[in-house]
Amino acid sequence: MRRLLRKPVRLVPLGFLAVILVGTGLLMLPWATRTQHWTPFETALFTSTSAVSVTGLAVTDTPNYWTDFGLVMITVLTQLGGLGILTGASLLILAVSRQLGLRNRLLVQAETAEFGLGDVRRLLLRIAATVFVTEALMTAVVGGRFWLAYDYPPGRALWYAVFHSVQAFNNGGFALYSDGLVAFARDPWVALPLSAGAIIGGLGFPALFEASREWRRPGRWAVATKLTVWGSLVLTVGGFGYLLLAEWTNPDTIGRFDVPGKVLATFTQIALSRTGGFDVIHVGHLTEESYPMLIALMFIGGGSASTAGGIKVSTFFLLGFAIWAELRGEPDTTVGHRRVSPASQRQALTVALLSVALVAAGTVGLIAMTTHVRFYAALFEVTSAFSTTGLTVGLAQRLSAPGQYVLTALMYIGRIGPLTLGSAIALNTRRRLYRYPEEQPIVG
Repeated sequence: MRRLLRKPVRLVPLGFLAVILVGTGLLMLPWATRTQHWTPFETALFTSTSAVSVTGLAVTDTPNYWTDFGLVMITVLTQLGGLGILTGASLLILAVSRQLGLRNRLLVQAETAEFGLGDVRRLLLRIAATVFVTEALMTAVVGGRFWLAYDYPPGRALWYAVFHSVQAFNNGGFALYSDGLVAFARDPWVALPLSAGAIIGGLGFPALFEASREWRRPGRWAVATKLTVWGSLVLTVGGFGYLLLAEWTNPDTIGRFDVPGKVLATFTQIALSRTGGFDVIHVGHLTEESYPMLIALMFIGGGSASTAGGIKVSTFFLLGFAIWAELRGEPDTTVGHRRVSPASQRQALTVALLSVALVAAGTVGLIAMTTHVRFYAALFEVTSAFSTTGLTVGLAQRLSAPGQYVLTALMYIGRIGPLTLGSAIALNTRRRLYRYPEEQPIVG
C-alpha cells in the first residue's frame, strides 16, 4: 500500500474503477428502474462507466428506463467523473479539515496535471468555483427558459436544467429526452448556454485559467495553452463549416431549417461533438460525408486536464508541428518561438499511437461480435466510446453483452487516458546512467 501511495498516478485508474463499481451496484437496485426489477449487471456497469467517464453512451432509453433515483445517481456519477475522483476527494478533505497534506497534493497533481505543489489549495478552490458557478449560470438560463417558454412547472424546469447543465459542463451526453436535444436545436436560450458550458469544460483548467488571466497578452501563453485554445478554435470553425455544407440540403437534419436555424443547430452540434455527446441533430441521419469529420473531431477531443476525452487538442497539434518541422528539415520542433522538448514529442506520439491501436482493435472486435454492422457505424461507436463523447448512430442499444463490455472497457481506458494507464501499470521508472551508441535506421 505504501508503494502505491508513493506513486499517486496509480491511484487514478483505481479511484475511477472503485466509483464505477459502486455506481454499478446502486444502479442495479430495483428502485433505480421504472420496472422495479434488478438491472442486469452489464447494463448497470455500462451506464455507470458511461457516467463516471463522462461519456453519455446509453444502452437504454434513459428518461423512460431509469427512475428519479437512477437519474440522480447518473448525475452524481457524472459530476464525480468530471471533477476527477481524486480531485473531488481532496476538495472534501480541504472543506472538512482546512488543511491539505503533501500526499493529497500529490494525488491532485496526478489528476489535474498541475506540476506545482505549492498552489494546490488555490487550484482546488478555483476548480470548484469554476465548475459550480458555470453550472449555476447554465441552470439559471436554461431553467428559466424551460419555465417561461415551455411551461414546465418550476420544480421540473429546475431539475431538467440542473441535469443537462451538469452533463454539458462535464462533457457527458445523457439527456432527459429520448431523442437528445433535437427539440431545442433552434432555441438559442437552451443550445448556446449548454454549448458554452461544454466548451469551457472541454478546454481544461490549466489552459482556461491561464487564458483568462493573460487574455490581453496571448503571446505570453504557455505552449500548451496556445495549442489548446487556438487549436480548439480551428477545430470548431473548421468542423462547423464542413458540417454546414455537408448537411445544408439534408431534410433529415438541418435541410428543413431556415438559415439562422441551420447555423445555430450546426454550431451547437459541433461544439458538443468533440466531447459533449448531445444529439442536437439526428446523428444517425447524417450524410456519409459528415461521419469522417465527426470521427476525427471525437478522436482529437478537448484540452488536457479537462472533462473532455480523446487524444487531446495539444497532442494533435503538437504532432502536426513536429511533422512540419521534419518536412522542413528543422532540427527542433518550435511552437510560438518556443522549442518543444523531445520527451513531450515522444509522449504525444505514444498517446496518439496507443489510441489508434485501441480504436482499431475495438472496431475489429465490435464487428466480429455483431452481425450486420457496417464498418463506419462500428468505427463511429468505438471512437465515441474511447473519446468519451457519447454520440451514437444507434448501435450501442443493439449490442449483445460482449459488445457492451468492449465499449465499457474503451470508455474506462479513454477516461483515464492511455498514458496514465501505462504509467499506472509500469512498476518503476528507472533512470539510466549511460547511453548506447547512436545509429540512424532507414525510415520510409
